[in-house]
Amino acid sequence: MVASANELIYFIELANTLNFSRAAERIGISQPSLSVAIKRLECTIGAELFIRNKNGVALTQAGKRLLSHAKQLLQLWDTVKSASLASHHEVQGCIVIGCHPSVALYSLYKFLPSLLADYPKLEVQLKHDLSRKILEGIVNLSIDVGIIVNPVKHPDLILQKLYTDKVTLWHAADVKYSTQNIHSGDAVIICDPELMQTQALLKKVHKNGIQYRRVIASSNLEVIASLTVHGSGVGILPAAVALSAYPEKLKPFAQAPIYHDEIYLAYRHENRNIKAVQTIIAAIKSNVKPKNV
Repeated sequence: MVASANELIYFIELANTLNFSRAAERIGISQPSLSVAIKRLECTIGAELFIRNKNGVALTQAGKRLLSHAKQLLQLWDTVKSASLASHHEVQGCIVIGCHPSVALYSLYKFLPSLLADYPKLEVQLKHDLSRKILEGIVNLSIDVGIIVNPVKHPDLILQKLYTDKVTLWHAADVKYSTQNIHSGDAVIICDPELMQTQALLKKVHKNGIQYRRVIASSNLEVIASLTVHGSGVGILPAAVALSAYPEKLKPFAQAPIYHDEIYLAYRHENRNIKAVQTIIAAIKSNVKPKNV
């Protein structure tokens, strides 16, 4: 148990007056209420703080020791309270933003430069991982704001949809080899086979009777985009990644199967009134939607 600020205030007043009636009158509470508060503080400390005498009360050794620190504790509490209150009125403090590395590449540069220039008291930390890991970080309070792909609803979170992305099969604008043509029967698929989007699209490819010869697995979407644009095969990519990395050099296959990704803004309910979080949320909403998606 931790002593409350009011209990310390009452203790200091009683220590100054050494009289319950006078201290209660100066504080503006009843004498019984003051007595209860002092007994509660003594229980928290684990020692008597006052000894009653014929003239009122006197401080014990424990009381004298507490009095030497009580004012410092109240000053520290006022400082912490003021800093916490300021976060609700000013854009300041350290805010952690989380998102997948690929989402970071095409989104963060669109709002962070102006945000940091406009608010010199704002500090930003970035965390990059799979969307489900970012979501876990928001739930456990290690991340303040996240940009999440296909999030699972959670009672502690506010989820606001930003846009819908399309994951599909892409080829280089200048196709040179049969390995780059999904309809040749000789295609090389470049993808992250661990992603549910990839797995769903490959099932659709098989269902449509499309045959391919080999698979190159990569866990990095930017590597997949690079290999695709330079002729290594057919890439499975979100449109946001393909069009951000190579807007003129990557093209989606006509009538290829599509998987729709839902991109959401995510943050906890209790953070919605923090000024820095509000400002970052507004900046993300206004700027992160990729062009042509």
